[in-house]
Amino acid sequence: MSTAALELREVSRVHGSGPTEVHALRGVSLRVDPGELVAVMGPSGSGKSSLLTLAGGLDRPTAGSVLVDGTALETLGQAARARLRRTSVGYVFQSYNLIPALTAVENVALPRELDGRRPAAARRDALAALAAVGVEDLARRFPDDMSGGQQQRVAIARAVVGERRLILLDEPTGALDTDTGEEVLRLVRARCDAGVAGVLVTHEARHAAWADRVVFLRDGVMVDETGRDRPDVLLGRTTS
Repeated sequence: MSTAALELREVSRVHGSGPTEVHALRGVSLRVDPGELVAVMGPSGSGKSSLLTLAGGLDRPTAGSVLVDGTALETLGQAARARLRRTSVGYVFQSYNLIPALTAVENVALPRELDGRRPAAARRDALAALAAVGVEDLARRFPDDMSGGQQQRVAIARAVVGERRLILLDEPTGALDTDTGEEVLRLVRARCDAGVAGVLVTHEARHAAWADRVVFLRDGVMVDETGRDRPDVLLGRTTS
């Protein structure tokens, strides 16, 4: 069996202690292989965002292990985790998180430059990533001069630039209209079909239908998992 792009092994995350203790995740296990798109669904407070922040190395589990490309994140120091995020993991935030003072190509090139890539080479990488998502003509434009859908495409280009094998998406269509949201999901699906692993947090069953598998969280516990063999779930008739 090939190495998983992402693997969570009995992961728990507890915030606070005593009367303020909150169990965000409880013993969650999940494997995502290269070329696979997995959607994560559940009500607010179910642990979806906690799962994503742990998968991206932005937080540490209280118990269990998170592996990216076979490397256990909890064994890495802060600098090593930051390097792994820049080289292997792309994170697409609902609010885009583009830097307003940088052009599209500069936003996308920044992670490569931070990783030691020469500016000219980083720019070539960025232009290729922008072309892959269909917005190479926006290379010199600033975020404030783009539509929401265009900003999201630039954010996805930044997430997949270079040799990243895992892309994490936190409600990436939440601020977009229906048509633009569908375009973004079609783009994500194409990147996964090209070999990138993806984890998509969403509230929308029609968006989860783009995934190969859907996992359901409730109160920090994985309560169900389904694939394309369960169209009742993918079409929105989820389990109670």
